[in-house]
Amino acid sequence: MVLGLPDTVRACLFDLDGVITDTAAVHAATWKETFDALLQEHEGAGFRPFTVETDYRKLVDGRPRADGVRAFLTSRGIELPDGAPDAPMGLDTVHGLGRWKSALFEARIRSEGVTVCQDTMAYLAAARDRGLLTAVVTSSANCREVLRSAGAETLFDAWIDGLVAAKRGLRGKPYPDTFLAAARDLGQRPSECAVFEDALAGMDAGRSGHFGWVVGIDRVSQASALYAHGADTVVADLATLIDTADRRPLL
Repeated sequence: MVLGLPDTVRACLFDLDGVITDTAAVHAATWKETFDALLQEHEGAGFRPFTVETDYRKLVDGRPRADGVRAFLTSRGIELPDGAPDAPMGLDTVHGLGRWKSALFEARIRSEGVTVCQDTMAYLAAARDRGLLTAVVTSSANCREVLRSAGAETLFDAWIDGLVAAKRGLRGKPYPDTFLAAARDLGQRPSECAVFEDALAGMDAGRSGHFGWVVGIDRVSQASALYAHGADTVVADLATLIDTADRRPLL
């Protein structure tokens, strides 16, 4: 195995948040701010707050924005109309909630910037040096803005983000559609692609899409859950998979 991958792998498909960039915490915080405002409106001062450890990781992380909203609302027995995809920000529709959260996220990114995951940057460099193709696969509609802020937008041969998925009518994770689309755009079969994910929904997508290898990146001490959802291997740091001869100084 080279770079911890089977010899049959020709392409690497990377999730964005929590894999390439350290923005998962920002997503979690802005989802919490959004949902806590909704819950307070529906349940009053004694509302049960949105939790990152349970609600975000199990119901929202890795899913398309509207799907995450629906999953959380269902878990709390709250019904809201979807509204139009371009509905104004607000707490009265699924898409309005999503746009509220997106505005909070974009404001946080503009004010604080983006931190890249240095282990992934090192792995990307080693993979490209080995001639492997690379793609970013994310439900985020802010993908290009985030990667541009991180100085990483030139490191990928294909992009499948939330905007592309909506234009092509692709289902989001846990369905494998977006990863399969990235494989097609790279001219590779799923069996020739490795998926790199930190979210349980991403693991499910990798398993159901029958990809050649699924790497779980354990940023929050959930290795057992990543394996249970389909990981072939789990690492806390991608740099541990880089062969000594392929190592470069971190960016």
